[in-house]
Amino acid sequence: MLVVDGLDVHYGDLQVLWGISLEVRDGEIVALIGSNGAGKSTLIRAIAGLIRPTKGTIRLDHLLLNRRPPHEIVKAGISMVPEGRRLFPKMSVLQNLRMGAFMKKARHEIEQTLGWVYDIFPVLKERSDQPAGLLSGGEQQMLAIGRALMANNRVLLLDEMSLGLSPLLVQNLFKIIAQINETGISVLIVEQNVPMTLRLADRAYIIETGHIVGEGAAESLLNSPRVREAYLGIGPECEDSLGGV
Repeated sequence: MLVVDGLDVHYGDLQVLWGISLEVRDGEIVALIGSNGAGKSTLIRAIAGLIRPTKGTIRLDHLLLNRRPPHEIVKAGISMVPEGRRLFPKMSVLQNLRMGAFMKKARHEIEQTLGWVYDIFPVLKERSDQPAGLLSGGEQQMLAIGRALMANNRVLLLDEMSLGLSPLLVQNLFKIIAQINETGISVLIVEQNVPMTLRLADRAYIIETGHIVGEGAAESLLNSPRVREAYLGIGPECEDSLGGV
């Protein structure tokens, strides 16, 4: 459904992505894992239209997206939850959510979608009149996800959802993403919590220094010695001492 093919991205004269190719199929959760600075967020931003690629294509159901502005990409069916949430802090929770339904097709179903978002995140209904800037970090992340869902789109891009949140809250958010996916929404997730992400995802890609260096079923990557050593800190000597993990 979402296909990235041969994507190069530059910041001025500095190239940060080389020939990136990946796909997110209908109803999948796909993870993009890699170390800090590997290019994960740059790729997400390129798909969302916030950065224009210098080479390659991005397509959603054969519709070419890589020369379109962000609002047209949202209209085409892709929503993004950015790193850092990027809420409107002085606006209320409800106003922030309604901002997510700015496209015409979403406005027609705004009350139904709002009810669905409130079912997923009851605390947002409780806080609906409060300024977004007064919410806790976890509540702000829920609001950022809820705002993206208000567009009523088929693909959700998640960039570093767990950043700065407690482990218990992160675990709850991952369960919610699984529930959202069960409604048919495809998810591409960039996340620093590699073990939890690979347990959530169907497939995953590994990115290093701007190149895709591995891909496969998420479960197989979770059990890969290379991934375990590079991203989980579990080397062969640890596995020997633990009797395997």
